[in-house]
Amino acid sequence: MRNINEIIIHCTDTYEDMDVDIELIRKWHVEERGWSDVGYHYLIKRDGSVETGRDIDRPGAHAVGHNAHSIGVAVAGGKARGDESPTNFTQAQWDSLEDFVVSLVAQFPAANVIGHNDVSSKDCPTFDVKQWWGEL
Repeated sequence: MRNINEIIIHCTDTYEDMDVDIELIRKWHVEERGWSDVGYHYLIKRDGSVETGRDIDRPGAHAVGHNAHSIGVAVAGGKARGDESPTNFTQAQWDSLEDFVVSLVAQFPAANVIGHNDVSSKDCPTFDVKQWWGEL
């Protein structure tokens, strides 16, 4: 097993009415980007269900310079139209994200929970993960 020291939260940069799943994201990553597999280890869908992506024993392809020792968790959504908020996740997603990250930290107690935007200039996942995690 890899030494995990970060759990990195992402969004899929999709609109709230797009019901993406791990297979669609795998297609984007493999066919459009030429990667060997989907970059994320897990996806939290709009209904709150968690889908498994890349095998957790393999480094992800989700955060340059951090993939070797991290787990990538993406939340479907995070893209706005017009005046909408890009943080357009459902309550089921928020609940699932909390439960799932708590379970990951129980497995990997040395892991810091951060957002992609903490290690990249991107807005992903469109909210402050450190603040969210600190308030739990």
